[in-house]
Amino acid sequence: MASAARTFATIGSVEPPTGAPAGLDRVVVLGGSMAGLLAARVLADHAATVVVIERDTLTDVVAPRRGVPQGTQVHALLQAGGRQLERWFPGFDAGARAAGAQPISPQQWASYTDGVRKPVAPIGDALTATRPFLEQQVRERVRELPNVKIINGRVTGLDFNATEVTGVRYESDGDGGHEPADLVVDATGRASKVSDWLTAAGWDAPPMTRQITGINYATAFFRRPPGRPDIGAALCALTPAKGGDLAGVAFSAVENDRWIVMMGGYGTCRPGETAEDLIRRCRQDFPEPFGRAVSHGIIGDVITYRQADSRRRDWAKAGRLPARLLAVGDAVASFNPIYGQGMSSAALHASCLSMFLRSGPDLTAPARPFFDLQQVVVDAAWATSTAGDRARPSINLPPRGLERVRASLAGMVVEATTVDPVLALGFAKVTQMIEHPAVLATPGSLWRAWRARSVPRPRPVPPLEAA
Repeated sequence: MASAARTFATIGSVEPPTGAPAGLDRVVVLGGSMAGLLAARVLADHAATVVVIERDTLTDVVAPRRGVPQGTQVHALLQAGGRQLERWFPGFDAGARAAGAQPISPQQWASYTDGVRKPVAPIGDALTATRPFLEQQVRERVRELPNVKIINGRVTGLDFNATEVTGVRYESDGDGGHEPADLVVDATGRASKVSDWLTAAGWDAPPMTRQITGINYATAFFRRPPGRPDIGAALCALTPAKGGDLAGVAFSAVENDRWIVMMGGYGTCRPGETAEDLIRRCRQDFPEPFGRAVSHGIIGDVITYRQADSRRRDWAKAGRLPARLLAVGDAVASFNPIYGQGMSSAALHASCLSMFLRSGPDLTAPARPFFDLQQVVVDAAWATSTAGDRARPSINLPPRGLERVRASLAGMVVEATTVDPVLALGFAKVTQMIEHPAVLATPGSLWRAWRARSVPRPRPVPPLEAA
């Protein structure tokens, strides 16, 4: 059996997929956000017709959608996500750049822990843009697929026979509709009702796990001077020992000559809820680049968002399931958005879908091989995000037993990334979802982290102005 790290690397491949298409007639995707659109792109290789049913009215205007309340906040297209977008839509990177997305080289990316800047991690260029912009770019390319149809409607239920899902019921413009399906993919997000429909029909729902976060975000746009900035994107993460419930701050260059700046906190910590507080903190409490990003005038108002928890539905552990039913994106797992894993997880789920359908699966049986494959991605993202969340004072879930040892070793590795370029690169690959977190737990990585304890730590980068 392949290790989780090796399976993760295979899922993240950028090579053209191999294996015969599944030869389906009609498939239905529930939901048309990033996860649903990427699933539709993969399914277009396997089905004569792909139907996407999306509740929100989709237009050509780049704007946040009601169904994506977090769409107003900073979104990171991690390296893994960018690579998969280019894989499924060749030329995506160049097209997005031409439309306004900002290319960021490794030298333009600044990562700080408690104000100390980490060594540059040479992992390739990235694209920065707003979530609505990226989603529109993907949607335009999916609409060009001749066998994909998007319906504006609200899914109201699933149809089953004795062993499998057979179709989807929905409402559109006040009328009821029905779509028969050889395969149904749930991409309706963290509020998915598919579990309810399963239990109502006598099936077992996937068990739900929740990790309380109580994370608060405050985001605003600022004017960005023309030209290529020295630092085009930055993140300053604060450890619980340094920041308590103050998580940190991030900014990036986005389309239309703007900076997008976001500040986050846990529990009752709600930093940056006013423009005055956001600007003051960036200029006085964080490294100098953050102060410069807010120095050329705010555009509009500060927009806040709160997410109570991270959650995952463990489909791989579900009991009695119908055949021909899959789930992707936030309908499977949604994480604390501060880690930027959502869009890239959705892209990797699409890769899992491709691998599954090209493996010659028995679609008359529950799709357990798919859920087992997908679980490797979910476990990796979940481990990265929840470990940091649990240590916050407002959550206060200290690790126990073996978990405590793992947390201590992980903390030692993170601390060493400020002085060890090799570990900084490895850590960047993990947080960018290029490699599995297990690569940081090898004897070699732990030995480097142990040796780094004796290396003097750099001083934090000073803020733009004194408090």
